[in-house]
Amino acid sequence: MRTLYQFPLSHFCEKARWMLDHKELYYVAHNLIPGVHRAFARLKTGQNRLPILRDQDKWIADSTQIALYLDDTYPEHRLLYAEGHFRNKALEINEITLELGRHVRRWMLSQALTSDHESLDILIGEQGYLRQFEKFSKPLLKAMVAKGYALNEETVAESKQHIDVTVQQLNQMLVSQGGHYFVGNRLGLADIAVCSMLAPLLAIPGTPWEKENFETLSEEYRDYQQHLNALPLGEYICRIYRTERNARVDWRGV
Repeated sequence: MRTLYQFPLSHFCEKARWMLDHKELYYVAHNLIPGVHRAFARLKTGQNRLPILRDQDKWIADSTQIALYLDDTYPEHRLLYAEGHFRNKALEINEITLELGRHVRRWMLSQALTSDHESLDILIGEQGYLRQFEKFSKPLLKAMVAKGYALNEETVAESKQHIDVTVQQLNQMLVSQGGHYFVGNRLGLADIAVCSMLAPLLAIPGTPWEKENFETLSEEYRDYQQHLNALPLGEYICRIYRTERNARVDWRGV
């Protein structure tokens, strides 16, 4: 029995879901409560972040470590080339996306928590105690998220600048590669990492960030979405999601 412990809205958890789906492995996506999740994560893995994969008696934290574990344990449909330049390049791109993902998360959360929209509904899930007592849980969760991710004017501006620079860097890398995949001639960790980290900026259908959930976000968000869509990188992300994201498990989790 495999269980992925997650937040539905987390693009790091989307990355892990995608890797498991790419491997065609059966699993259950189990939601944890933001903030409260830290005690569970610390107990099981010695750190306090998600995603966490439980595979039988093994507990693996961090999306990159999950990728390495999956390739070692389930070598079919590899995420990384076994060795050589392509493997190193994919790991380099994955490393770039880890920092990018942290800044996308901060900027998107700042957008979500300052608008009147449904992101908190997704965060509290469709069932459980948070849903039963949502009148109290929503304001509490909003305060916990703002504090936990250091959402203030200065840090949000820094995150937006980092996004701008890294998007241009990745766009140039993609164009120089020919525009189809980031590494080699098939989908791999680099592509999944880039697409997952930037998907929240594109409101892609079938994702937690699709337009119907995020259409009330700010004009700044909508303008950046249009900017990214117009780049080869944005077109690539939408194409990869459309043609290669064969989801086997509902992102909403249980």
